Amino acid sequence: MTYMVTTQILENYGSHDADGKFESGNAYWKFKGGTDYQVTGVDRPADAMAFIMAVFGQDEIDFKEMPTKVKDLNAWLDDLPQDDGYSRDYLLDSVVHVDVKKFFDGEESKSIYRLAASAKGKTLID
Repeated sequence: MTYMVTTQILENYGSHDADGKFESGNAYWKFKGGTDYQVTGVDRPADAMAFIMAVFGQDEIDFKEMPTKVKDLNAWLDDLPQDDGYSRDYLLDSVVHVDVKKFFDGEESKSIYRLAASAKGKTLID
C-alpha cells in the first residue's frame, strides 16, 4: 500500500530574540509549510504516520515539524488542484518518496538518509 503523509511546520518567532517559552510569555508560533511524504513498505496508515514522525519529525523550542494528515495515494491525488498545472505539478514534484523496508535495510537513497539525519540535528558523512 502507498500512503501520503503530510507534515506541518511551526516556527517559534519568540525564540529568535527571547527564550521562546510559553511560561515566560515569549512563545510566538506561526504556521509555515510542510512536506508531503509518499510512504511505502507499511500496511497501515498509522504506521506510515508514526514512521514519518519518528524519522523526520522535529520538536525543538524554535521549530517543530509533525505529521498532520495521512491518506492513501489515490485520495491524496484526488485532492490535488485539478485546474492549475503549475500547482499540481509543483506538489507532485516536491513529494519525498521513502520506502520503510528499504530505509531500515540500508537501501534507500542517500538523500533520504541525509534528510532524516538533518531532522535530528545530525550530518550524514559519506
